[in-house]
Amino acid sequence: MTTRPKRTLNASAITMAHGAGGKAMRDLIEDVFLGAFDNPDLNALEDQARFDIAALAAEGGQLAFTTDSYVVDPIFFPGGDIGSLAVNGTVNDLAVSGAIPKYLSCGMIIEEGLPVAELRQVVQSMRTAADAAGITIVTGDTKVVPRGKGDKLFINTSGIGVIPQGVDISASRCQPGDRVIVNGFIGDHGAAILNARGDLALSVELETDCQPLHGLVQAMLAACPDIHAIRDASRGGVATVLNEFAETSAVSMRLQEDSIPVRDEVRGVCEILGLDALYFANEGKLVAVVPGAQAEAVLAAMQAHPAGQGSVIIGEVLEGQPGRVKVQTCFGGERILDMLVGEQLPRIC
Repeated sequence: MTTRPKRTLNASAITMAHGAGGKAMRDLIEDVFLGAFDNPDLNALEDQARFDIAALAAEGGQLAFTTDSYVVDPIFFPGGDIGSLAVNGTVNDLAVSGAIPKYLSCGMIIEEGLPVAELRQVVQSMRTAADAAGITIVTGDTKVVPRGKGDKLFINTSGIGVIPQGVDISASRCQPGDRVIVNGFIGDHGAAILNARGDLALSVELETDCQPLHGLVQAMLAACPDIHAIRDASRGGVATVLNEFAETSAVSMRLQEDSIPVRDEVRGVCEILGLDALYFANEGKLVAVVPGAQAEAVLAAMQAHPAGQGSVIIGEVLEGQPGRVKVQTCFGGERILDMLVGEQLPRIC
């Protein structure tokens, strides 16, 4: 931990000066960001983070690198905020490759007038989420845009992780006979954001499912090192993930409607609005395609992990009709589950 004295930010709200590169910006960076993210790599205040390549190579056979931007509205919602969302979302993009998350960058675009107290809350939330995920925020950038030119706060995070030797998880590896597994109730995040906006005046209690998934994925790999495909079901939901898998692997898939876990509250929101929970965003749910012979072992490993206690097998991979995803309904018929067209919910992550 650094012993260098740090500046103090005394302003109550962000001004254009906090993005101008001078003293005000330095106060913001040293007080708000360094104060929360405190670590030797970041505290050096270089324009880049520097890594020991040999040390990373010793941990695995490949590096995984990902980036994502977060523009959720509202920035605070039940169960989380844009800060925890940014960290966990990027951690999960690494995790579904089988990677162990290591380092994170943080780029913030802040609208003039954002209360400093709200910014501090978001930054502290990021630190808490990063600590929980075992990832270090090592570099970043701050920009301020004039009032009315943004919407409070946008965050970009990029992540680096290490993929262990022998792990090959890819959307192109789905095979007939594989089983499809999700790690719990779907649609919670999309429904929580919709409810948090207050437009519907719903009385239901809904919270985001935002959580890191790398520990769960490692438990799954311990049970079955040859997992074929995993993806987190964020924008576009489970339906979009499965359509991407089916198209990339040139296979078809069939889901059992009565096996798909959806909370009654989320189901009620969908019924009111005429929407489908299979397209709702998630921030703590993954979809895995695993060899049929190992499906039960993977399922047991998932159910034994805190992030996968609600895991269930929801479908299977079939031959023929490449790119087609179908749902076996509760009434015995089938319906086609297409890729999402347009948008169901704006600004959900």
